[in-house]
Amino acid sequence: MGKQMTEMLKGTLEGIVLALLAEQPAYGYEITTRLRDHGFTDTAEGTVYALLVRIEQKKLVDVEKVPSEKGPPRKVYTLNAAGRQELEEFWTTWNFLTTHIKRLNTTHTNTPSEEN
Repeated sequence: MGKQMTEMLKGTLEGIVLALLAEQPAYGYEITTRLRDHGFTDTAEGTVYALLVRIEQKKLVDVEKVPSEKGPPRKVYTLNAAGRQELEEFWTTWNFLTTHIKRLNTTHTNTPSEEN
């Protein structure tokens, strides 16, 4: 993944994870797998776990420890009301940005190129 993609993803990954949790509760590894299934193949597990700590600290999710077949209990993250509100704000911001960026891109691609 290029540096520009990495930087843009850093700014949006929280919203993306909240959107995944809005679909259904999940534990860390499952979230990483679902991200990869959605095309975010270069997302490191460590990045996801650090993000989960942040959204838990921000009280955007409820956490339940569920017994695991192997090893210690898993933390299952469920989007709560504050998380749904945050996700709604994310989509509002995302829609604003994509609309305006598309306009810039359309303007840029439709301008005649300068001749030397």
